[in-house]
Amino acid sequence: MQPTPLLDSIQHPSDLKSFAESDLCQLANELRERIVDVVSQNGGHLAPSLGVVELTLGLLSVFDVERDRLIWDVGHQCYAYKLLTGRRDRFATLRTLGGISGFPRRDESPYDHFGVGHSSTSISAGLGMAMARDLDGEDYHIIAVIGDGALTAGEAFEGLNLAGHMGRRLIVVLNDNEMSISPNVGALSLILSRTLSRQWVRQKRRDILRFLRSIPHIGENLALYAERGEGSFKSFFTPGMLFEALHFTYIGPVDGHDIGAVQKHLQMAARVEDGPVLLHVRTIKGKGYPPAEQNPTKYHGVASFLPETHAVAKKHFPSFTQVFGETLVALGADDPKIIAITAAMPEGTGTNLFREQFPDRFVDCGICEQHAVTFAAGLATQGYHPVVAIYSTFLQRSYDQVIHDVCLQNLPVTFCIDRAGLVGEDGATHHGIFDIAYMRSIPGMHIVAPRDEDMLRHAVKTAIALSLPCAVRYPRGPGFGVPMTQPLRVLPVGIGETVQEGSTIAIFACGNRVHPVLEASPLIAEALGITPLVFDPIWLKPLPLAQIRDLFERYSFVVLVEDGVLAGGFSSSVLEQMVDQDLVEGHHILRIGIPDTFVEHGTQLELRERYGLRGYLIAKRIIEFYKKHQEH
Repeated sequence: MQPTPLLDSIQHPSDLKSFAESDLCQLANELRERIVDVVSQNGGHLAPSLGVVELTLGLLSVFDVERDRLIWDVGHQCYAYKLLTGRRDRFATLRTLGGISGFPRRDESPYDHFGVGHSSTSISAGLGMAMARDLDGEDYHIIAVIGDGALTAGEAFEGLNLAGHMGRRLIVVLNDNEMSISPNVGALSLILSRTLSRQWVRQKRRDILRFLRSIPHIGENLALYAERGEGSFKSFFTPGMLFEALHFTYIGPVDGHDIGAVQKHLQMAARVEDGPVLLHVRTIKGKGYPPAEQNPTKYHGVASFLPETHAVAKKHFPSFTQVFGETLVALGADDPKIIAITAAMPEGTGTNLFREQFPDRFVDCGICEQHAVTFAAGLATQGYHPVVAIYSTFLQRSYDQVIHDVCLQNLPVTFCIDRAGLVGEDGATHHGIFDIAYMRSIPGMHIVAPRDEDMLRHAVKTAIALSLPCAVRYPRGPGFGVPMTQPLRVLPVGIGETVQEGSTIAIFACGNRVHPVLEASPLIAEALGITPLVFDPIWLKPLPLAQIRDLFERYSFVVLVEDGVLAGGFSSSVLEQMVDQDLVEGHHILRIGIPDTFVEHGTQLELRERYGLRGYLIAKRIIEFYKKHQEH
């Protein structure tokens, strides 16, 4: 690790106020070195945090975060902020079990004024804080830092609209790096394009002013009117016009890597007292680390890597995401009605493979999950079959659209829910542990949970062939190494599969927990002399009720294992049905899953260890449970 004397000398964020600009520039280099060093070991959001180092230094040297409120939208760009706000000595624990989070958290630091992890919330939260400040008669600044990618989401515009209407003091810093996770989409990203600063724009400005001045009698007044106020003319070429229309004072654009310019314009924004102000800052995502600058999408969120060679560790087996993407391409080749849709995550969901093969049938909606779902519903009414690939945690944002626009109309939309279950180091805001509970209660919804990468292939084909609302849920990370050589087939709806015959104990294993349960089986047999039956329901809705009823009639010891929340999840649905059929009495039932809690960050392995979802721990729970009830 490179020495970082300036960084190590900082005891309090206010120390930055005494730093000369040259010292701040050196400190920016040290921050980048520390960030690259730790992220290369722990993984994390590298490019976003590298891009806002100077902006972070400007914010902390101008504002007082003991008193002022600073909100990072999404929050994956907060690493430099953490280093400068009392967490330097713990930064090596970033995203590790028991260590500091990769996102702002109110319970981690008094300087984290709002907890985030999903995009586009900062303006709304900041406006709420501004109203509270004004009602309390206090006087401090509230700064919301939002990336241009997050401005593709409706909530950000809702916040801007109300902020302009209310007229309260609020500073919005727009970090314009032309990148969210993947390249931005939509008209706004075109408005924010760096092409606006090219020579032809400046020349056009001069030409128009020259023309205005040439008009007899009124020319000088017209030219003066066009130039009046800083940035008034550039509003024809920049988002100034848009934000001014929303009653924001617009400042910028500013070079976000020029610390002096950033400080000057932040101070200018702080002096605006008659309503909200937007400061437009342009940055380079991945700044200071060449591989991240050249490929900011790849280095947006990374696993551990070697800083010298930039090599990322390769997974032994193909990931569920990759298998899904390849399967969708194969199906799309045979069916021209399949449309792939994602919300700003083509690489993350594997739909980039479909985009490469069928660009006319691929749509990236930006960070607009609600729009993506209703857009898909519209396509479905016209005879197309949209496949909407969104992470479990982000699909939560479009719950009403899933109910109202898809299921209520019984439209053939397939939801491919990536990152279902425990995702790992991104923590509580990103775990996909609620989708079973929030999807299974919707009438008309079908849910299939493939146990491995081969079953995923067949599940995707089945969901599309069903021509009804259907969700396929699958985890993050590599598969189990099962062969994928069989032709794609349609799975019978509402029919599960006994993957291991046995006696005395029946284990119902949901989705990717089937293989760990099979690992647990010989341990149970060794301890109890019993080989349990293992049943994979495959379908979480509709449940394979006839098979489940038969097993409840034949087995008095029943174990239900899932990788989602127990409250309202798979095991709840099974027990609801069995209670309705008077089949629960006389049974000993053990449920294994996620308790009623928000799950912290850590590796998937560590978290499965903590919640008893690994094979040997599942065996331990079942052995103890069986022995306990045998004694009675």
